[in-house]
Amino acid sequence: MTELGLHGLSGANPLAFLAALGALRVTSERWGEYDVSMQWLPSDRGWQPCVTINGDVTTTEWIAGLNERLREMIKHPALALADDLTLSCTDFRDAALVARENSSLANRSQTDFLAAFGSEGVESEQNGKKTGRISDTALRTMSGAGHQHFLGFMRALVEITQTDDLHSALFRYWSYTDPGPSLRWDPIDDRRYALRWREPSGDAVKTVRGANRLAIEALPLLPTMPMHGRLETTAFTQRKGKGVFWTWPIWTVPATLDIVRSLLSLSELQLEKPHRHELNAVGVTEIYRCQRITQGKYRNFTPARPV
Repeated sequence: MTELGLHGLSGANPLAFLAALGALRVTSERWGEYDVSMQWLPSDRGWQPCVTINGDVTTTEWIAGLNERLREMIKHPALALADDLTLSCTDFRDAALVARENSSLANRSQTDFLAAFGSEGVESEQNGKKTGRISDTALRTMSGAGHQHFLGFMRALVEITQTDDLHSALFRYWSYTDPGPSLRWDPIDDRRYALRWREPSGDAVKTVRGANRLAIEALPLLPTMPMHGRLETTAFTQRKGKGVFWTWPIWTVPATLDIVRSLLSLSELQLEKPHRHELNAVGVTEIYRCQRITQGKYRNFTPARPV
């Protein structure tokens, strides 16, 4: 049995949480012959994930296997749809039909990513008028403004991320020395003028490349779904007059990928004040919540707080 304590990741950071989910998903696919699970353990730096593989896999072999699997995403059809999720409903529907034909029980990556990106079942609106474009995931943070492209940045990360980037993100304290692109899922990506010593336009973007890359792999665990005339994203809630909030669980018992899917979608988590005793009964020990904010043409996430 192999236990991998991912000391670089903190459950309170939205990007790190996504990176942990991505690591679990890729590990479960790459080492499918073994039982793979993940739990969160307390440390002096907060909650940190531990991935368990019921087999003999060294850390070096694990990182190499992750990288090999992640490199398979180069030219992935879901990421090649466009540079951004500003797709027409017709084009997205055509892509979804092709993905359905290409999917199987052994490989449904394309359909899972499309379900995470959005749906043609709910047409987006602008200034009260239909746009003809799909409604997309609450995790989308950019749409081309300032040469920042949501899917384009994903493709770039797939191309440039190496094993050292993954190892650094998973096992080392984040020093934010990597150049972009960043997918803006880390609260540190909120670069408003009032919050910075220097003018952001002249301050180079620094990020944790491996974490951004792994976080992409978490998207299939957070699919979208048309509900009540609008598109909802798993783990997100829109509170009238307050904004959009993202809530996620920290579980302290080993959970397989399928169990994690269920934990992420628990409706109890989305209550303004979740009932802790009910969640404790299914292994959820802590709950974090952050708010999605919009600054101009970009979205960011605030630092998370326990609920």
